[in-house]
Amino acid sequence: MDFKDVVNERRAVNFFDSNKPVSDQLLREMVEMAAKVPSSFNLQPWSVMILRDPEEKMRLRKLAWDQPKVSEAPVVLIVLADRDGWKKGHPFVEKNFKEMVKAGSMSEVQYDWFTGACQGLYGESPDKQQAFACKNTGFFAMALMFAAKSLGLDTHPMDGFDHEGVRDAFKIPKNYWVPLLLAVGYFDRTKTLHPPKWRKTFEEIVVSF
Repeated sequence: MDFKDVVNERRAVNFFDSNKPVSDQLLREMVEMAAKVPSSFNLQPWSVMILRDPEEKMRLRKLAWDQPKVSEAPVVLIVLADRDGWKKGHPFVEKNFKEMVKAGSMSEVQYDWFTGACQGLYGESPDKQQAFACKNTGFFAMALMFAAKSLGLDTHPMDGFDHEGVRDAFKIPKNYWVPLLLAVGYFDRTKTLHPPKWRKTFEEIVVSF
């Protein structure tokens, strides 16, 4: 599918065919495609929890404004943003530096500079930590939706849920923020797909001060 078609055809669908499953392989391909997006210093502070079990999805639905799509979609992702994903000693921070050394884009002697730069850019305040985690995970989340559409899947991102309730119910550590839930599956063709919603024009988007 041409990227222009992916962008134009991607929709946040409200009705999913609960009898049409999403294979493990297709879901893996979707996540691995999305993981190609850029991130600050390549730190990739995102993770996902994959919910397929009907009981788990119903538990999540009760915390997500009782939205039917949470239980009807064959897969629901809890998308996580790691606010500690910049810290010296973090497993992925350390792996990232080693991989950059291996690739030749960094040298071993730059370790203190690298971890210091991460601290200064992303860790100096709770606001910076939150912005770092959510900004980068936002790139990943949008890529998940585009990747899904390119593979013939439909999605719906949701931020209408009890954040602390979800954290507690699914034992999510405190370092993670939950930017969104993402229903994944196939649109229920027995339902009506409403026309696309309006979007700002070029002239409305471009500003000067």
